[in-house]
Amino acid sequence: MSEGWARAILTTYRWTGALAYPLIGGYVALRVAKGKEEPARRRERYGRASVPRPPGPVVWVHAASVGETSAVTPLIERISALGIRVVLTTGTVTSARLAEERLKGRIIHQYVPLDLKPAVSRFLGYWNPDLAIIAESEIWPMTILELGARRVPQVLVNGRLSDRSFAAWKRRASLAEALFENLAHVIAQSQADAERFRALGARPVTVSGNLKVDTQVPPADQRSLRQLQTAIGKRGTWAAISTHEGEEEIACEVHESVSRKHRDLLTIIVPRHPERAQGLKAMMEARGLNVVLRTEKSPVTPDTDVFIGDTIGEMGLYLRLTEIAFVGRSLAAEGGQNPLEPAVLRTAILSGRNVQNFRDSYQRLVKSGGAKLVRDRKMLAGAVDFLLEHPTTRRGMIDAAEQTVGEMRGALDRTMGALDPYIRPLVLKARLVERETKRG
Repeated sequence: MSEGWARAILTTYRWTGALAYPLIGGYVALRVAKGKEEPARRRERYGRASVPRPPGPVVWVHAASVGETSAVTPLIERISALGIRVVLTTGTVTSARLAEERLKGRIIHQYVPLDLKPAVSRFLGYWNPDLAIIAESEIWPMTILELGARRVPQVLVNGRLSDRSFAAWKRRASLAEALFENLAHVIAQSQADAERFRALGARPVTVSGNLKVDTQVPPADQRSLRQLQTAIGKRGTWAAISTHEGEEEIACEVHESVSRKHRDLLTIIVPRHPERAQGLKAMMEARGLNVVLRTEKSPVTPDTDVFIGDTIGEMGLYLRLTEIAFVGRSLAAEGGQNPLEPAVLRTAILSGRNVQNFRDSYQRLVKSGGAKLVRDRKMLAGAVDFLLEHPTTRRGMIDAAEQTVGEMRGALDRTMGALDPYIRPLVLKARLVERETKRG
């Protein structure tokens, strides 16, 4: 694809979006009906603000969902501490709740505008950000082009490109370059990610490490934790977390196999998408398993086989109930999920081999002995059985994972260092505005 064609495609994308804008109401209404949008705040998706813009400089931070929001939370706290106002946008109801819980009073939260010219232009015209910080892999063409046209510096933090995304962009190299040339800086998670961004035309590119390593240990409601720990007692436990379709069935087969030897076994399953929980419960009960859902608030009893964690934001609770965690999207699906939370919460980590999206973290954990990759359900059952049977090995993996994460820390400081040329002028500007405001 030539540079001319790439520019033509982006121009077509821009005006097609503008033409489609009046028809997008049905799409948003459907998302509202499915519980994926807050009805009272749906106008934000059209770029219409729901709160006043504060005086002084504003940094716009965008994080797609819960994982990205958790990753940038410490970064937002650092920026806010410098006296700069932050507008955080996210795309899901669950990430909005997380932002409210962890950053209440320190940010302005808005839902991200649809990547259509009228919505993006309205959003940018109102908030007039001095800097845009985008988390991980949120590449939205219209947003990037509109920011570029307004000469707003755009920095991609905790940047990563999966194998699939990189291959797709590489087939459209001119298109990628036409977009990525608008980025003022890319701060990548790993050297491999950095090389991929450079290959697609991004400059400059630096490496920070993974911001998720520097996040706080996921919290847990202490009352709920004590109640569950008391109910579980000395039973053997293992968890399958962030599971995708097909992996819950695998977890049931592992439970059935391992419980022949460990008869008091409790399996904890935390599906990536909690709305699937009722269907999962029906599937498991059809297999003869006794199942308890977290949201139903039924007690875990000695007869409970499976405890399903069908809530958002309670991973810290579920992982504190076990010392063995299988991380999903790695056997029946591809890409993997973040292994860092189970590492900091002291579990021995098991995963399938399809972990391309978190390759660097898994390579480090496997090398240190903190994680083990399994090829199929039979191997997973064997690993769970072995770790239940051998507490010394299990605790050795736990210690290795915790140490590995400790060695990986520092991404937040490196990211702030890379952002300094963009942040420092805003600190001075914020101080000037504050002085003028005090003078009246």
